Amino acid sequence: MKRKYYRLIFYYLSIFIMMIGALQLLPLIILPFYPQESVYVRCFLVPGIAALLAGAVLRYLLRDTEIIKLDKHYDSILIVLIWICAILISTVPWMMTGQYNFHQAAFEMTSGFSTTGLSVVDSDSCPRIFLFFRNITLLVGGVGLVLILTCAMNDRYGLNLYNADGHSDRLLPNLAKTARVIFALYVGYIILGSIAYYLAGMSLFDAVNTAIAAISTGGFSTRSESIYAYHSLAVEIITIVLMMLGQTNFFIHYSLIKGRAKPLLKHCETRFFVFVAVVFVFLMTFNLLQNGYAATIGESLRVTAFHFATSITTTGFVGVKDMSLFPSGFATAMIILMLIGGDLESTGGGIKQYRVIVALKGIYYSIRDLLVNRKVVKTNYICRTGKKVELPDEEISSTTSYVLFYILLFFLGSFIFTMFGYNLQDSMFEFASALSTVGLSLGITGYSAHPVILWTGIVGMFFGRLEIMVIFRALLRGLRDLKGKND
Repeated sequence: MKRKYYRLIFYYLSIFIMMIGALQLLPLIILPFYPQESVYVRCFLVPGIAALLAGAVLRYLLRDTEIIKLDKHYDSILIVLIWICAILISTVPWMMTGQYNFHQAAFEMTSGFSTTGLSVVDSDSCPRIFLFFRNITLLVGGVGLVLILTCAMNDRYGLNLYNADGHSDRLLPNLAKTARVIFALYVGYIILGSIAYYLAGMSLFDAVNTAIAAISTGGFSTRSESIYAYHSLAVEIITIVLMMLGQTNFFIHYSLIKGRAKPLLKHCETRFFVFVAVVFVFLMTFNLLQNGYAATIGESLRVTAFHFATSITTTGFVGVKDMSLFPSGFATAMIILMLIGGDLESTGGGIKQYRVIVALKGIYYSIRDLLVNRKVVKTNYICRTGKKVELPDEEISSTTSYVLFYILLFFLGSFIFTMFGYNLQDSMFEFASALSTVGLSLGITGYSAHPVILWTGIVGMFFGRLEIMVIFRALLRGLRDLKGKND
């Protein structure tokens, strides 16, 4: 049976390799607008055609594969292999320029597919075709690498793989329709965002790429100074709106489109976000004024509102010239917000607000149970997508374990950064940005960074995007099979 599973894994992987190959060719569509960049055609043609051929050959060799349900965490193995292949193949265009080594290229593409936005690239001097390629990876990574394939699979088995990629947002009974709705939402927001940016004074190229980066909560910018480069309040407001849309639960989007506002108002994450926004915006604004960073309340609110949004949505756009000048308290608040992250079913990263809520409820219920009669059995509830549903002890336990492991990983990565001479707060800021797939940087993970720094960031981004447990399930399943153990 194991042989059947692995044969099917490589059959599906062959399809994805062809898709990833096609992805390498997409940047070529901008050549009619920028013909001077045709010198880079080979950088995309070579890996694109090679991947298409390799995938086609592998699929032909496995053409008689029986389509069965991937069971016992084999779907997690497929997910991990898909992500590794996507990153490795996409490093080739960067390395073929001769300006980036494998460490740098792998870091850039892991950042792209994980919708992080940390970068080793100077956006002001980078060719537009590569800037566009980066944002394509944001779009694909934000929607989900398995989204398109699951549409083509048997719905029952496709859902199994779709859930293994960290999704449970099945908006409609049919998975293919769910995929189309999610993709249509993405495209619609990108078009509206591009128009808004263009009207606000951006070039068409900048408008489209910034809209993609904002709605995918990726944060790759076409300017090295990010959003600050435009010196525009209108651009900042549009960016905040798009970032908020990107970090919002897909189900909430769908409910609002259907004219149902009740799920939004009653959803636990909405209420939690409002509470966090009120508390943190007040404290961060006060901190800027107290430390003399901003001269007026208006200026302080503008800086705070933007960086609160870019942190908690895990987008990573920057609205000031130099973040290193932020007061220590302001930077600490940003670290906390990055770790909290966006909604559970969204493009946002971090621990996710829903998990934080469940962990906090678990603490409350534990204290409550100590104070009441042990013979009294109480059922715990949580309001999710407008419905009051039971919150079982098993979910509280597993969520709390996830949060604790996430924090442990955060401190481990931060410690590795301190070993290279960076202070603790800067290290925590930078690794929180990588692990929570944010993209805000104090310069630790730059072009000249040590390979260990880059690979620590890569591991953090990889674990953060696949939400840790997918990777562990894949590793444990693979190790058991290597040892010949049966379940």
